[in-house]
Parts: sequence; C-alpha cells; structure tokens
Amino acid sequence: MTTMEKTANVPEPRATDDGGTPLLEVRDLHVEFHTRDGVAKAVNGVNYSVNAGETLAVLGESGSGKSVTAQAIMGILDMPPGKIPQGEILFRGQDMLKMSAEERRKLRGSKIAMIFQDALSSLNPVLSVGYQLGEMFRVHQGLSKKEARAKAVELMDRVRIPAAKERVNDYPHQFSGGMRQRIMIAMALALEPDLIIADEPTTALDVTVQAQVMDLLAELQREYNMGLILITHDLGVVADVADKIAVMYAGRIVETAPVGELYKRPAHPYTRGLLDSIPRLDQKGQELYAIKGLPPNLLNIPTGCAFNPRCPKAQDICRTETPALAPVTEADGSELTGRGSACHFWKETIHG
Repeated sequence: MTTMEKTANVPEPRATDDGGTPLLEVRDLHVEFHTRDGVAKAVNGVNYSVNAGETLAVLGESGSGKSVTAQAIMGILDMPPGKIPQGEILFRGQDMLKMSAEERRKLRGSKIAMIFQDALSSLNPVLSVGYQLGEMFRVHQGLSKKEARAKAVELMDRVRIPAAKERVNDYPHQFSGGMRQRIMIAMALALEPDLIIADEPTTALDVTVQAQVMDLLAELQREYNMGLILITHDLGVVADVADKIAVMYAGRIVETAPVGELYKRPAHPYTRGLLDSIPRLDQKGQELYAIKGLPPNLLNIPTGCAFNPRCPKAQDICRTETPALAPVTEADGSELTGRGSACHFWKETIHG
C-alpha cells in the first residue's frame, strides 16, 4: 500500500446519539471551479464528521477551502462554474448529494442552517429584521404574519437584542455589527436545526463583541444540543468553544486533533505556524511571527505536499509525494485519540 492509498484511522472523541451514525459526515469531498484560466481545485478529498452537541472548528487561511466545503454541504454552490466530481455528504446517514433540489431545500433551515460571515450583506436592506426572521416560520410552518412576528420577537429576545418588541420593525442598517450578527444567529436558530455552520461569525467585530457572540453561540448550542461547525482563520476564537479541530490547507485537511491537544502539541508545521502567529502577552515588543510566502494558486497546486514551498521542514519527499492524513502516536507508539497529520515529518514536529 502506498502513502497515497493509506487512510487515516482517527477516532471520534464523542459518542453519537443514534447508534453510532454521526450527525454529519463528509467523505472524500472534491469541489472544482471551471474557469477560463483552468480548473481551480478548491477542495481535494476532505473527510470530517460532527456529532450532536459537538463543535468542530475548521481552521485555515483564506483560500484553504473552508467556506467552499460549507457551501457544498448547504447545497448553495454556484454550479456552474462549481462542480462536485466525487465525494459524499451524509446527514444522519443519507447522502445529500443524491437528493433532489427540493429535498435539499427542505433540509436547509429546518435541519441544517448557516450563519454567514457578513451579516450586513446577508440581510436584505429593504426589509425589516422582523419580516426576515418571520419568513422562516411563514414558509416552513405556514404561520400567519402576526404569529410569525411574535416568533421573531421571541427569537430576538433569545439572542439578547434589547427592546426586541420595539426594534422588530427596524432595518438592518439600524443595528450595530454585533447586533446584526445576533440577528443572523436568530435566523439560524429559528427552526431549531440539528446542525449549524457558522462561517467566520465574528469577522469585523471588535474583541469584546467577538467574545459575546461566541459565548452566545456556545450557550445556545448546549441548550439545543446542536452540532456546530465553526469556520475561522483565528485560533484564538475557538480555544474555549471547540471540541475538535480540523486544519485545512489548499483544499485538504492537514491535521485533526482535540482542541486542547492541538494547542499543546501541533503535529503539522502549518498548524505550528498558525499558533506561532497568535499575539502573546509574554512577547510584548517583539515582532510577530508570520508564515513566509502565500497560499498556493488553486489553479496550480504544488506537487507533493502543497505546503512544501512555505515549510521550514520541507525535504525532497515533500516535493514529490503527497502525505496522507495518518494517525498520530506518542513516541512509544501508542495512538493519540482523535489525532491525525498529513505530514511526512509529523514526528519531528510533535515530538521535536
């Protein structure tokens, strides 16, 4: 068996709620965009799963494939130019890629919901927030306008928007960035879905508001026992809320780990570079570390390990052979639960 043919055996850290079937499971997902300049391979064999009540954080720089994977799960990719040449997206064991457009539409909102990163552009500027929140109930549950409005007020109260009854008729531009993000969370929660995908939910918010939004999201997740996929480039955002982390680079997952283990002992040079880039109180006055170079052009991904042009540990094998996501072990050979790394030299990284 070659390195390319090996598959990772990375156990899940939590049990599921329905006989062992994950709430969501992505298997060998590939997404391409066919452009005039060529085929951009945005997602290249992604595998991950999420259980009920569990939070998976998907990390990586812009262009790593995080949001494209989420859009494929939601069924909102522009096709064309997008194309899914292979893979499976299983929700409670059913492959959504084999469902009809109508079946996928019924899942959106009621079973799987998404919080988008730019609340202002995601909300309709000419409709009140109450109308937009109420639309979920009118369309999916057939409620009257009056009933839907009452539900909208309940949701606004639930996400702690002050004076919800008075503000339900306000428009998006009349709310602050943090309040608009709370409205997006309320929309996602409207029909009490089993899974929420939060795509950079704290983008453009100040640190204090970021913390408030993340605390609210974590509290609501626990209350409803939802699965949560949190997409971000900021390791600092997920430290207190995630159960496990998947690190993406150039459309592939390069490391998986329970959140505490990844922060203590990263097993991939890219993850270590991301961690070293975080500002620390004990480094006041020092120059911040930055990973050299830029993420690869998806029209022309380097051969071998895609990270090799930027990696301080790269050797000849890294430029010719793509490493599989393989189990990570202790120095004595005992397996580390939930850990995987797609690096030829992960041992030197984690044990070095």
